[in-house]
Amino acid sequence: MEAEYIDINREAWNKKTQVHVGSEFYGQDAFLKGKSSLQDIELPLLGDLNGKTVLHLQCHFGQDSLSMARMGAQVTGVDFSEVAIDHAVSISKQLQVLASFICCDIYKLSEQLDASFDLVFSTYGVIGWLPDIDRWASVVSRYLKPGGRFVFVEFHPVVWMYDNDFEKVAYKYFKDEPIIETETGTYGDKDSSIETQSIGWNHGLAEVVNSLLKQSLKLKHFEEFDYSPYNCFSGMKEGAPGKYFIEKMEQKIPLTYALVFEKPND
Repeated sequence: MEAEYIDINREAWNKKTQVHVGSEFYGQDAFLKGKSSLQDIELPLLGDLNGKTVLHLQCHFGQDSLSMARMGAQVTGVDFSEVAIDHAVSISKQLQVLASFICCDIYKLSEQLDASFDLVFSTYGVIGWLPDIDRWASVVSRYLKPGGRFVFVEFHPVVWMYDNDFEKVAYKYFKDEPIIETETGTYGDKDSSIETQSIGWNHGLAEVVNSLLKQSLKLKHFEEFDYSPYNCFSGMKEGAPGKYFIEKMEQKIPLTYALVFEKPND
């Protein structure tokens, strides 16, 4: 099953990336002119990155990786989509912003990367593609230096309980059987004609937090938010600038959360 889900999801993200790179959603023109792709939730958690080494897990086509490199970090981005990594490398060269990119399933990253980092970073729509969160947490811990931090921002698991139109609760909060979906279009361009199949899993907050605690990482920050910095779900409305919520939910449910963990020095 593992090889099957990876192949299916990789094909989906290869197709999506081709659409995302030129989409209004990702604002590539503004990014190329110097605008950072990083959001207000993660920026204060990242802090001063000048001279820091950063591992960016599930980096898509590299906008956030290169935004951190512009802040002075030495960044290595990882994604399993060949198309995404090809674009990331190309954009890095175009901008003359130095960053390294590896095309790899993160569960197998140790086969290609032997290093440790001041910071591991991963954000927005990442862990739902992974079946084993304990294994994911072990990857995070493996690449952190003693004293290093893991900055993680993700869509709240409550969001994934609903159907795509937020009409009803369609899925369990807790991890269950794989969720297999076929979709036309993509959050980056809902009018796109691409059709993709994907396999995902829901992961509750306790599952995520406990997986990292089991790696002896220390929780330093935890926060939940009633908005998303991205207009990426059906029926969203902008409240304050850059803060979107599900209009029919009236900001009654959490949409995102942020965690910071630290690896002990001893």
